[in-house]
Amino acid sequence: MATSFSHSYFLIASLFYLFLFSFFLEKNAHAFQEKKLFHQHTHTIQVSNLLPSTACKHSPKVAENSATLKVVHRRGSCIHLNQDNANSPNVSEILHEDQSRVDSIHSRISGNLEETKATSLPAKIGASLGTANFIVTVGLGTPTKDLQLIFDTGSDLTWARCQPNGDTFDPTQSTSYANVPCSSPLCSSSTGGALLRCSSSSSTCVYGLQYGDGSISTGLLGQEGLSLGTTDAFDNFYFGCARNIQGTFQNVDGLLGLGRGKLSVVSQTASNYNKLFSYCLPSDSSTGFLSLGASQSNSAKFVPLSSTSSDFYFLDLTGITVGGRKLSIPNSVFSTSGTIIDSGTVITRLPPAAYSALQSAFQELMSQYPKAQPLPTLDTCYDFSNFQTVNVPKIVLSFSGATDVEVAQSGIFLSNGAAQVCLAFAPNSDPRQKAIFGNKQQLTYEVIYDVSGGKVGFAAGGCS
Repeated sequence: MATSFSHSYFLIASLFYLFLFSFFLEKNAHAFQEKKLFHQHTHTIQVSNLLPSTACKHSPKVAENSATLKVVHRRGSCIHLNQDNANSPNVSEILHEDQSRVDSIHSRISGNLEETKATSLPAKIGASLGTANFIVTVGLGTPTKDLQLIFDTGSDLTWARCQPNGDTFDPTQSTSYANVPCSSPLCSSSTGGALLRCSSSSSTCVYGLQYGDGSISTGLLGQEGLSLGTTDAFDNFYFGCARNIQGTFQNVDGLLGLGRGKLSVVSQTASNYNKLFSYCLPSDSSTGFLSLGASQSNSAKFVPLSSTSSDFYFLDLTGITVGGRKLSIPNSVFSTSGTIIDSGTVITRLPPAAYSALQSAFQELMSQYPKAQPLPTLDTCYDFSNFQTVNVPKIVLSFSGATDVEVAQSGIFLSNGAAQVCLAFAPNSDPRQKAIFGNKQQLTYEVIYDVSGGKVGFAAGGCS
């Protein structure tokens, strides 16, 4: 009897320990799976990498049979302009400029433009510059004068600082320069925010631009030789020879317009490049590129352009994923607003409902970190001053054509020091306003604009 009892006890104990062992294995397996999923859907970011760097990391790209220009951040460590750092705008000022640009884009798209009826300039047409951040070097004139220009997919007319306003470009010293006469069909028209009018005093065509932040560029409409890269040159290129420049254009020579209008670089060079260009926007401590006529990636994922009738490049944003979880956002939220991609807007703007869902999911997954005071337009901010590394949920933007673009680590935050690091997304004030895919979230991707093919592509790791 005792032997039978001992045997039963041993069997029960064995089953109990087997149950505990199985439970332990299952719990560990579940924890391992959770840990695996956590690392799969999060970035581990060095806090020091969120702060400005004084070093410049060169990432040269060379494309065959195309013009390839080096791109640098306007206020970064790779720029060679003669800058007065003491007068450089702070983060709050940059965000205010960025909001001015966004307001201007929304105004242009909605048609609520404040246009002047007179022939005097500037024209209050609210074009969309504000905070264009990236610089390329091109050649203008004969002999060629190298100019450092902002490039902007939201603007059409290329313009350069001319004498007597400064010593950047002197048309009287170029054998290929010509003013555009009032008799030109281009005069008395507008394109991509530029108002063209005849000057009765000089019988020449003049242009005027007043940007969303109040900056002004006005002058003569001219034709000149344009050099791109080391080999490509274009005669009789239409551009603005700026005589009056005010506002945020200090330390730059002008602007290179990459919009879709008739006077943009894209349209004027279409016979050579077939309206194809790509860029990789670098961080403020590295270099990228602008390539015309070719893509440097064979693995890009493409999104159809959703509109062909606008100066802007429209895409269809369809969803957002945070930390591996697809957010529950009705399709109507994105279809009501529509989305443009813009090289000059810094912070991506979302419809209010989409931003609210993103903010809520992000805050939930970042609840272990202390909050910080908000910045202008940015209300989800953290204090990382006591951390060396932080675990941050990945953010993926989904577009039509089942194309997902995972925001790079450098595109998730905008920092004002380690004690104020903010999620680099913001809401529009009205659900009908266009969403804008900003340059912060485009960083490190090669973005390919195949305008003739009606599509925009994305290739990760484009600058390296």
